[in-house]
Amino acid sequence: MKLEELAAVVDGQCQGDGGIEITGMGTLQSAGVGEITFLSSSKLQSQLQACNAAAVILRQEDCPVWDGAAIVCDDPHAAYAQIARVLDSTPRQEPGIHPSAVISDKAIVGELVSIGANCVVEAGVQIDAGVVLGPGCVIGQGAQLGQDCRLSANVTVCHGVKIGDRCVVQSGTVLGSDGFGNSHEDGQWTRIPQLGGLIVEDDVQIGAGAAIDRGALGDTEIGNGVVIDNLVHIAHNVVIGEHTAIAACVAIAGSTVIGSRCTLAGVVGVADHVTIADDVHLTGMAMVTGSISEAGTYSSGTGLMPNREWRRSAVRFRQLDELVKRLVALEQKIPD
Repeated sequence: MKLEELAAVVDGQCQGDGGIEITGMGTLQSAGVGEITFLSSSKLQSQLQACNAAAVILRQEDCPVWDGAAIVCDDPHAAYAQIARVLDSTPRQEPGIHPSAVISDKAIVGELVSIGANCVVEAGVQIDAGVVLGPGCVIGQGAQLGQDCRLSANVTVCHGVKIGDRCVVQSGTVLGSDGFGNSHEDGQWTRIPQLGGLIVEDDVQIGAGAAIDRGALGDTEIGNGVVIDNLVHIAHNVVIGEHTAIAACVAIAGSTVIGSRCTLAGVVGVADHVTIADDVHLTGMAMVTGSISEAGTYSSGTGLMPNREWRRSAVRFRQLDELVKRLVALEQKIPD
């Protein structure tokens, strides 16, 4: 695709030879002949000196440090995302059903659907038009998949799960599995049947190896436009608001409600029955043990430090309660 055509896609200004053929994308360090890259921050201008890209996406103020072909725009990262979609070379399955797929005659399969090798589609399933199932997917009884959903290889959608339109689910993810429901009876744990469901609304992205439990009673709910990274666990009856983003290795315990437009950075842990307001941002490894009622950025834990220093700090932390008691006693002895 020509550079000038890509500039039109992102509503940018083409600088230099607009007829250059762009065949791919790369980083500032790796991009070469026929490839385009982007400068996300003026702080990285020095990297342009050794850049061999055919063209660079950048802001107007960064143009003086690059004399090659460019697309000039206000937001290079957003432009990169748009161009990446245009140049996406990810293989796509053609519509059709592989001979090894097992599909119940009581399932409803829409037009232009692609069902890969060794897939299983059980009774009562509804698959709408344009859905793609990668090899080895299992769609349980009564599940529903909306239009143009794409499931990569070996995704399991358990019985009764409802997935909206244009959702993307990566390999190895399990949707609607039983939650951690047990009762302690006579000295042992006894399983409680999980009678609820899972509702995933439109335009949701779910990474590889994620597990989202069905509700114990009632449904687990994932709102429109939510983005979930790899290896995330979402427990039973969790509700997540629209356009919230959840990074890798986050664990969210049961019956928690998370608002819209929140961000949970990597390895965040959220306790059960917690409510988190809209527009809350949790930094990496934060541990949420209570509800958050106001928008803002929240952190917990301690930053990395040398082990010897950390050990001393840990000892002092354990002594804080005794220290407070001593200070209170001292204040009581001191006359006003």
